[in-house]
Amino acid sequence: MTPTPAERAVTRTVLLVAHTGRGEAVGAAQAVAERLDASGIVIRLLDSEAEDLGIDGEVVPSDGAAPRDCEVVVVIGGDGTILRAAELTRDSGTPLLGINLGHVGFLAEAEWYDVDTTVEAIIAGSYVVEDRLTIDVLVRVEGEPDAHGWALNEASVEKSARQRMLEVVVEIDDHPLSRWGCDGIVFATPTGSTAYAFSAGGPVVWPEVQALLLVPISAHALFARPMVASVDSRLAVEILAHSTGGGVLWCDGRRTVELPAGARVEVSRGARSVRLARLREAPFTDRLVAKFDLPVGGWRGKARPRGPSDGAVDA
Repeated sequence: MTPTPAERAVTRTVLLVAHTGRGEAVGAAQAVAERLDASGIVIRLLDSEAEDLGIDGEVVPSDGAAPRDCEVVVVIGGDGTILRAAELTRDSGTPLLGINLGHVGFLAEAEWYDVDTTVEAIIAGSYVVEDRLTIDVLVRVEGEPDAHGWALNEASVEKSARQRMLEVVVEIDDHPLSRWGCDGIVFATPTGSTAYAFSAGGPVVWPEVQALLLVPISAHALFARPMVASVDSRLAVEILAHSTGGGVLWCDGRRTVELPAGARVEVSRGARSVRLARLREAPFTDRLVAKFDLPVGGWRGKARPRGPSDGAVDA
């Protein structure tokens, strides 16, 4: 979904979001803003970041209206900064383009050393946009809806007291699956399969696969394997009413809901996707190799040129 020439003929606006607590992110944001401004693109800034960034631009409130009418949101930081930006863009559908200044940075499209190429692609409009599956989360207390949430990576139900296990029953499509004593449960999207779910022992799932993941955390049970369910399934976990402690729901590690004993958490396919801008259509295998620095020495497949940040493998 590359912007059309007619769309680019009108005034172009880019929202810039950065991890202002890191000096290198501020410097990179200033460099990006300078290049975009020189090309006639309007720079929009969040009021919570504008002073720290020291960039001249259109300052707007830090809410869901910030990315409206923007062509793209350029995010400079790690995956945490991109997840924060996703909270702003989910309703508007504005695509995110991440420049990684963190560690692994699976959600980012470019690395810090690739800023010039990234800015050139934005100016030329030479990027594509892909939709990423999200999950919607409903919390019920005593059978009644109590809270709603959503996540791009994962929703996790975790114990709130370190010294106690969480006693839960897991359910898929209105049928009970198993009862566990555990530290928690991770419900993840394919995008989130390389995040918390991966650390908990879950499988890596290619982003284009339509599926929901269920990964137990330190379950004290013989059958507690990670599972991959249909994207149309409804996954649920109930904290047993006689549990000695409640739990807490985390959505993307950023938004929390306290869960009393007896609470029920239902997870289903998200009604809205999050859109990510991509500069090139590199295979996900190459991204895995690059991000995890996987050993591939000795491979004798067909050689191809390595892109500036696509993680391609040389023979």
